[in-house]
Amino acid sequence: MSTDTSSMRAVAGDYEVDDLVAVTMTVNGTAVEAKIPARMLLSDFLRHELRLTGTHVGCEHGVCGACTVHLGGRPTRSCLTLAVQADGCEIRTVEGLADFDGTLHPVQQSFRECHALQCGFCTPGFMMSVAGLLEEGIGNDLSDSELREHLAGNLCRCTGYQNIVAATRKAIDLRDGKEG
Repeated sequence: MSTDTSSMRAVAGDYEVDDLVAVTMTVNGTAVEAKIPARMLLSDFLRHELRLTGTHVGCEHGVCGACTVHLGGRPTRSCLTLAVQADGCEIRTVEGLADFDGTLHPVQQSFRECHALQCGFCTPGFMMSVAGLLEEGIGNDLSDSELREHLAGNLCRCTGYQNIVAATRKAIDLRDGKEG
């Protein structure tokens, strides 16, 4: 007995994986509506459909953190998230950190001033993770070791993390109005 697998279709949730699914979300303050494949990753949707290429894709396993975005206000690995899971949600990417008038977010300003990058590949993910820490209210009362632990979900192969920790501290100061 032979089985014709060409007519078989996998089912994921309420839809077949080859189906296009309508999604609506708010990305960096802009309402977005699209019809996308059911198993399209959020990272691919952002990069290929919306052309927001600041979200980098590194390991594609959620280990490196380069793809970190904010989903519903929380840092999230976009390479592990299906775009359909973001339906109805607010998403912020690194492109959404700066104000509309071009004023840098404290994280962007601190990374620039502290030279917290080398090749820059991991930088957007780190910035989104640090922005998440700022929004959680993390303060400068943490030791360097504790700050490193908070940033452990992001990997950088170029730096020794010294300037990234310094930039995180500076961003906290900027948030708290301690520096200008």
